[in-house]
Amino acid sequence: MSEQHYLELCEKPVQFEHASNVNNVFFDEANKQVFAVRSGGATGVVVKGPDDKNSVAFRMDDKGEVKCIKFSIGNKILAVQRTLKSVDFINFIPDYPHTEFTQECKTKNANVLGFCWTNWNEIVFITDQGIEFYQVFPDKRSLKLLKSQSINVNWYQYCPETTVILLSTTVQGNILQPFAFRNGTMSKMSKFEIELPVVPKPAKLSLSERDIAMATIYGQLYVMYLKHHSKTANSPSAEVVLYHLPREGACKKSHVLKLNTTGKFALNIVDNLVVVHHQSSQTSMIFDIKLKEPDCAVNTHQPVLPARSIHPYRIPLSGPTVVPSQPPVPCQLYSSSWSVFQPDIIISASEGYLWYLQVKLTPTVNLLQDKGKLMDFLLRRRDCKMVILSVCSQILEGGEKGSLPVVATVFDKLNQVYKEYLEAEQSYAAMESGPSRGGAAQKRPVRTQAVIDQSDMYTHVLSSFTEGKGVSHKFIIAVLMEYIRSLNQFQITVQVKSSRSDHYLYELFLQYHVLSDSKPLACLLLSLESTYPPAHQLSLDMLKRLSTANDEIVEVLLSKQQVLGALRFIRSVGGHDNVSARKFLDAARQTGDQMLFYTVFRSFQQRNQRLRGSPSFNPGEHCEEHVDHFKLLFGEQALMKPSTI
Repeated sequence: MSEQHYLELCEKPVQFEHASNVNNVFFDEANKQVFAVRSGGATGVVVKGPDDKNSVAFRMDDKGEVKCIKFSIGNKILAVQRTLKSVDFINFIPDYPHTEFTQECKTKNANVLGFCWTNWNEIVFITDQGIEFYQVFPDKRSLKLLKSQSINVNWYQYCPETTVILLSTTVQGNILQPFAFRNGTMSKMSKFEIELPVVPKPAKLSLSERDIAMATIYGQLYVMYLKHHSKTANSPSAEVVLYHLPREGACKKSHVLKLNTTGKFALNIVDNLVVVHHQSSQTSMIFDIKLKEPDCAVNTHQPVLPARSIHPYRIPLSGPTVVPSQPPVPCQLYSSSWSVFQPDIIISASEGYLWYLQVKLTPTVNLLQDKGKLMDFLLRRRDCKMVILSVCSQILEGGEKGSLPVVATVFDKLNQVYKEYLEAEQSYAAMESGPSRGGAAQKRPVRTQAVIDQSDMYTHVLSSFTEGKGVSHKFIIAVLMEYIRSLNQFQITVQVKSSRSDHYLYELFLQYHVLSDSKPLACLLLSLESTYPPAHQLSLDMLKRLSTANDEIVEVLLSKQQVLGALRFIRSVGGHDNVSARKFLDAARQTGDQMLFYTVFRSFQQRNQRLRGSPSFNPGEHCEEHVDHFKLLFGEQALMKPSTI
């Protein structure tokens, strides 16, 4: 059954002291840090980050119950909220005074709902009457108000990746006002309305903080609204509504994710997938907003895969009383004590664990039968290459039963991504070498795992496929032709590799004139002669079609250390009697192959004998050093004598 679980908790969670009567646990979404605060900090505060390097431990005076505690970026300044009116600050910068300093909110009669660090020295107070944006001066132990905005606030959400704060306003709470922060500036974005399933009368707060989340999906900021089932409204099941929130312009409802059930839900984002956890069934669903459903209205999505539970997780026992043979304890998944944070974090405060949620791609292969849709899904995932290549092999191993159209679809999807990458590379290279380099800097395109090039395809799929037993030659040719067709369709130059398993490819490439004649290709074919005998003649024909001069062909062959090939070629065109022996002997000697040198030397001795009646070289041929080298290797007795002919 484990092959069915496409979601799992990370193997090494962040561990912290679990919540108790004396230990309060807080989580900071910006720095991804868990704070364990014992006795208000008097008996210790332990901060655990995404990795052990970020762990910090310290004490602070117990000045009342801690409501919120967060470090600024880089752990430079600690902010602690203990009252509804103010926030306390402690410097953690070396050589700065460690004494606490306090900032009260400026708005009279306002209560501080919380705060967000937007930079290492910039902080926003969110009150029930608006927001206040401050710059912190740690050396002076003071704050300066940069900007404020009055607005009635019910609750707020913060997206640290985009430094956007979202405020719930009005009595019903469904008018949301976002603010963006960047480099000491605060800008008001377009407000928007969340469509409630039922409008209450009289008006009351109807939009809960629990039902809203902000996250970046495919590089765009979305507000996700968990719209619950309503008996009075015509909505038989719950759905997640995504509102696209651009930096400029209006926020628009853009996607609807159909959950097809009711109950308690929680949301995560993993690898640009929206994960919806359903507590009562203890399962999760995943949605990909870039996958279009053919039978649905525009931007309405069904789950990509059947709902499945997160892979079972066992908590290893630790501590002095643990017996080595004690088995790990199964973790209760989908526990009511779980807290879910964006984008991919699940925290169990009662057990003292923070996990990152992860997607496993291999189980998706058998759960998604439509291979075209499967490719669309896999190509957008982070660690997809080896899974995609295994799917290609699996399709080809499936035999000939109607699989050729599927093969064609898969090749086209892969080569479209490949072509887009090649074009981006060419554009970048042109920009780098062009005259307008002083303009806007263009980033080098990132080669993601979705780029499956010809080398990947030959090495991991086609080579083993063409050598497979029980596969008909006809089907192999058909598959290879499909790959060539797809490459040609996307105007990708076909590359030839000199591996022994690609002979089918050479036959096809040359038979169907897929490959353009070129000297490098001709040389490559020559080098394959030992494993593919027709290659020699194919290469010579190609060089002749290129109208290459005979002496130039010889130079090409010798430069590739194809000395015997050069000899055969020069004989075939009747030029053996006039060529420079020294040039061939130089080339043969450079290979370090003694028998090759012997063969070439003896060949020219025989030529001399035939032309002049003596195997000796004329002084004008400057072959003395090669004669001496021959004697050194094989002895003087090995030299041809005139009498032997």
